[in-house]
Amino acid sequence: MLQLPTKRTTSVALTAVAGAAALSFALAGGTAATAAAPPSVSGSPEGAFTRIADFYGSYIDAVYDGDGRTADQLRAFYLSEPLQRELRQWEDANHANGVLRAQNVPLKWKVTSVDSGMGKTNASVTLTWSGDTTTTVYVQADLRTKKITSIRG
Repeated sequence: MLQLPTKRTTSVALTAVAGAAALSFALAGGTAATAAAPPSVSGSPEGAFTRIADFYGSYIDAVYDGDGRTADQLRAFYLSEPLQRELRQWEDANHANGVLRAQNVPLKWKVTSVDSGMGKTNASVTLTWSGDTTTTVYVQADLRTKKITSIRG
């Protein structure tokens, strides 16, 4: 047999809900709490700038995870042949990762568009290391092929 709530149980339930709402309001500093917008990332396979950001995000993930095979495949896909040769020479001479210009892996990265023109797009890549120290590398990609053609420290 179904029992309907009595006036008393309904009143107790409403009081509990009102009390919880008041507590939430008070904990929020007496102001209406608003949720921050969730982070988002967007891009396009047609844009050379997006390719720079995609490469750095994927490459850092692969190196961080110790997946050298994937890191090599990413380099082969996103980087021009001349840049790949240049990076191998730089790495032999400096005993460090030429893409990251370091021996370790950054904890965060940020790619910022610098400009585009003459068939190229330019970006700065800010790498954040432990202790919140940062370094910046400057990256150039070809607008036609979308391949990264230059990385400078």
